[in-house]
Amino acid sequence: MIAATGFFDGVHKGHRKVLGQVCDIARSRGEESAVITFWPHPRTVLQQDAGDLRLLNTVEEKDSLVRDMGVDRLIAIPFTREFAALSTEEFMKMYLRDKYGVSTLVIGYDHRLGKNVNQSQAEMIAKAKSLGIEVVRCEEFIMDGDIISSTKIRNLLSCGSICRANEFLGYEYMLSGVVLRGNGIGKDLGFPTANMGLYNPLKAVPQDGVYAVKVKLLGVWHTGVCNIGVRPTLTDSSTRTIETHILDFNEDIYGLDLELRFVEKLRPECKFSSRKELVEQMNRDILKVRLLNLF
Repeated sequence: MIAATGFFDGVHKGHRKVLGQVCDIARSRGEESAVITFWPHPRTVLQQDAGDLRLLNTVEEKDSLVRDMGVDRLIAIPFTREFAALSTEEFMKMYLRDKYGVSTLVIGYDHRLGKNVNQSQAEMIAKAKSLGIEVVRCEEFIMDGDIISSTKIRNLLSCGSICRANEFLGYEYMLSGVVLRGNGIGKDLGFPTANMGLYNPLKAVPQDGVYAVKVKLLGVWHTGVCNIGVRPTLTDSSTRTIETHILDFNEDIYGLDLELRFVEKLRPECKFSSRKELVEQMNRDILKVRLLNLF
């Protein structure tokens, strides 16, 4: 088996460079390719600022993304305190060599394994070789002078830089959830909205604002305008919502699965002096999204 190991949150372009190498080597040798990852995130188990943790992918999204790249298998090892206590050599021997039969391990430019945080990468590679595991090292992926990382992408999302985040990811950032019943204010204004409840509350949500989105519903893609925020013109609530107006669509979809793909930020969320002013702005938002020709 040819494999890469790590959390791979986002499966971004830096990860894709590593995974592309995994697939290339596996194809050339007629072997199986795999991503060996962990779930849940180590910070949630080790309680390292877990309250601030937000993820770019659910494990289901990660599985879909790596398979779309041509990787044969995603293996998710349960991350526990006992697992975290394994040394580099123990992890390589017990899991990579003995359990999964990894013959070649492809690693990123700064990748480490096991609890030996102070060891050099050269030491880690030497331990792998002593166990009969070949190591192939990939150089960092640099884009416009930036080394891509999951942390940088989370920061881009938190400031609403969707286009740049998508460039780093190599795909449009996604949220998935179920349509919840709201208070019907959008419908009263002439813009019925789908109120999304996230399937995974740890998913990173973009900065409050109005976005052009692609909407997947019952296997069909639609164009939409998504508002993330507290709807200051309509309520005094501090509850953050994710509401999407699906263009040219007005059906009862409560309880159905919904997937959003974020394309572009249109504007910040703001408080208008009246509902009339809000409606006028919403019409402008919809016109701008139509002009984007998302499909």
